[in-house]
Amino acid sequence: MSRIFVTGGSGRLGRSVVAGLAEAGHDVISVDRDALPAEHLPAGAVQETADLLAPGEALRLLRKTRPDAVIHLAAIAVPFSAPEDVIFATNTRLAFAVISAATELGVPRIITASSPTVLGYGSPAGWLPPSFPLDERTPPRPWNAYALSKLIAEQTVQMFAAAQGEKIRYAAFRPCFVISPEEWEGAPTQQGHTLAERLSDPALSAPALFNYVDARDVADFLDLLLEKMDTIPNGETFFVGAADALATEPLAGLMPRFLPGSEALSSGLTGTSPAFSIAKAQELLGWQPKRTWRTELKTPLNDETSVLAAAGTGAKETL
Repeated sequence: MSRIFVTGGSGRLGRSVVAGLAEAGHDVISVDRDALPAEHLPAGAVQETADLLAPGEALRLLRKTRPDAVIHLAAIAVPFSAPEDVIFATNTRLAFAVISAATELGVPRIITASSPTVLGYGSPAGWLPPSFPLDERTPPRPWNAYALSKLIAEQTVQMFAAAQGEKIRYAAFRPCFVISPEEWEGAPTQQGHTLAERLSDPALSAPALFNYVDARDVADFLDLLLEKMDTIPNGETFFVGAADALATEPLAGLMPRFLPGSEALSSGLTGTSPAFSIAKAQELLGWQPKRTWRTELKTPLNDETSVLAAAGTGAKETL
């Protein structure tokens, strides 16, 4: 059992991370500008309200709580949801403030959240990767302030890992399009659509290349990563996603409709195969996501989509 300091603990992903780590037996300190209602705070968790951009605030709270590990999630979490300069300054300053303060105090394990958007898909100038599925070796090509800020967060942990050697363990992770538990019940996703709508209309999921992950699977991943950080290379980055795509048809057919020029690249994405590989997390950590939209979705799809979804459950590639 560890004492874990989670920034952004009141957010869409943070709530599930706090709950999952507390359920796993850890003592969790949830830190956010906005407190959760007391009835939503799980047993084993406490919360601190703070503006971590205030000078010295991250250091003060870490010195007060003395955690064994830090998981940094706090950020402006949606591209273009604020002016570009605000997103860049907020996210990069938060990452540096938290990681540097934790390093100064000698917190032995430090993890930061990044994003798949660092790869640059969706660029108005056009984008194609060297190959599919995308993985940690795919070259980053961020084209907006959000994606660039997340790449800098990854580079921040790598910088500190280079300076600290093996004294402190660092890691970064790129969670795919996060789905919180209430969204399986029909609550709107962060883009405003329900999951049933995203599955029924591929154009809604295409901008994210049909990626997704259940927030509870992210919590499980982080619990395992914390356990195994001493046994893997320092400063590693991981994709964290579902084992299938958020689509009712194979991506080999869907991807070329929305990503011009990708016919040959995506031809291997058959059955339920996703565009993002989680092989590194599987091989280095032994992590496997437990949840898929086929088992978790509680709201009905339209009749035609339901038939396609049922047909997809027989595919052997990833499920």
